[in-house]
Amino acid sequence: MNPPEKKGCCTPSRPVSTSATTTYPSPTSTTNREGLIALPGGAFLMGSTGPEAWPADGEGPVREITLKPFWISPQAVTNEQFASFVKATAYVTEAERFGWSFVHHSQLSKREVSALMANRVAGLEWWYRVDGAQWRFPLGPDQDLDRLQRWSHPAVHVSWTDAAAYAAWAGQRLPTEAEWEFASRGGLSGKLYPWGDELTPGGKHRCNIWQGTFPKEDTGLDGYRGTAPARSMKPNDYGLYHMTGNVWEWMADWFSTTYPSSSPRIDPAGPPIGQNRVMKGGSYLCHISYCNRYRCAARTSNTPDTSTGHLGFRCVAD
Repeated sequence: MNPPEKKGCCTPSRPVSTSATTTYPSPTSTTNREGLIALPGGAFLMGSTGPEAWPADGEGPVREITLKPFWISPQAVTNEQFASFVKATAYVTEAERFGWSFVHHSQLSKREVSALMANRVAGLEWWYRVDGAQWRFPLGPDQDLDRLQRWSHPAVHVSWTDAAAYAAWAGQRLPTEAEWEFASRGGLSGKLYPWGDELTPGGKHRCNIWQGTFPKEDTGLDGYRGTAPARSMKPNDYGLYHMTGNVWEWMADWFSTTYPSSSPRIDPAGPPIGQNRVMKGGSYLCHISYCNRYRCAARTSNTPDTSTGHLGFRCVAD
C-alpha cells in the first residue's frame, strides 16, 4: 500500500504583524531543578531522512550532535503549575491580551460550531477563532478548568512568549530542539517514537493522537479525545511523559528548514534570528492520514505570539 499523501501542518498561526507587546521577567539568578530529571547528555543521532520524514520541514540531514548534561521536566507544564505562576506574577497571557485563541472543532459542541462558522480558519476549516478562549478557559468562556477537570492537563493557549515568561519565573528555560529530541528518544538511537518503531506495540497505545477519520471523528481509542493528563500513559526510558502526542511543545530555537554544514554540532541552539519558533512532538490531533509528526525527529513551527488548544511546553535547566 502506498503511504498517505503528506499534507501541511494542522496548526493555525496568528499573523506575524499582529504580535502583542509583552514583557516578561528576567531569569532568576538561581537555577531551579526541583522536580526535574537529570539527563547525561552525550552524542546522539538527530533528525530523519527516512520515508516517513518531511523534507520540507528540514528534518534532515541525520547528524551526530553532542550535548552537555541537563535537567528536564518529566511532563509538560500543567494548568496547576501555570496557575501558580500567574498568581505569583499577575501575568496576562497573549491569548488574554488578544481576547481570543484557536480551538479545534472536535472540542466544540455542534451548537458552538454552527455559531462560529464565520470564525473558521481559511484552509484549516477545522480550526475556529473562539473569543474568550485562553488557558483558564481552554474551550471558550463557558468551559473553565474546574468544569473540565483539567488542572492536571498541560496548559494550552500558551504562546512562546508566555512559555518563556513561565520558564524565567521558574528559574528554568525552554529546551533547545536538540535537547528535546535527545530527551524524547529515551536513550534509543534512530527510532521513530520514544519507545521504538512500532506505533502500538502489543496493541497498546503509547501516545495520545487521533484515531478515526481526520478531521471528522476521533474515536478516542487511546482513552482520550483532546488533551490527556500530563502524567498519563507510559513514560519513555528516561521517565518522560508524552514526548510525542498530547500537545505540541515550544522550543527555544528559531525555526529554519536548512541545516548548514557549518552549524554547531555541540550544544546547537538554532539560528540567531527568525520569524517562527520550533515546535516538537505532535498532539492529540495528529493522524497518519494528514500529519504524522508524532515522531521524535518531526518538527514544525509557529509565530511566537500564536496560541492554540493543542500547544504547550515543558522546561529544562542547566
